[in-house]
Amino acid sequence: MKKSNFVLALFIILGLMTGLILTELLADVKGISFLTNSAQIYWHPKADFHVLKYDINLTIRLNLLCIAGMATAFWIYRKV
Repeated sequence: MKKSNFVLALFIILGLMTGLILTELLADVKGISFLTNSAQIYWHPKADFHVLKYDINLTIRLNLLCIAGMATAFWIYRKV
């Protein structure tokens, strides 16, 4: 059975969401705060062409639990 890129993207997004949920649940636990501390990446492109104008804000927050969730999802995808 051929695996599609859509299924891979779905697995990765579900793994990321699982990592985010675990981050929120474990945020108050002091002993594992290194897993829940997030690194933020900002990207703010904008342009004005007099006909077309856009302004986009993009923020990505990653932590170790999110990365572990994505890695686990990829591993499950490879096994299925």
